[in-house]
Amino acid sequence: MYNNFRGGFGGGNMQNLLRQAQKMQEEMEQKQKELEESIFESSVGGGMLKVSMNGKYEVQSLEIKPEVIDPEDPEMLADMVKSAVNSCVEKINEAKKATMPNLPM
Repeated sequence: MYNNFRGGFGGGNMQNLLRQAQKMQEEMEQKQKELEESIFESSVGGGMLKVSMNGKYEVQSLEIKPEVIDPEDPEMLADMVKSAVNSCVEKINEAKKATMPNLPM
């Protein structure tokens, strides 16, 4: 009755599927590595404050012009930093969606 049964999935076809899956995984890993090494930048206040982050969401640099620092208004500086960092995070997320649209963030 089952004499013609040869492994269920066609043997060779399964090998091809596994090779394709492995190739796709390697490509995705390469894309992720490239994104993690990429640098994303954002500035606020007309360039008075700049943030650079890599694709792993790590801050690489933070530049603040002296004229932005007001001892009477530290909240303004904090808001500028938050805004610049959030902008970089948004850029990273957009790049990830564009490069790997089917992966969860």
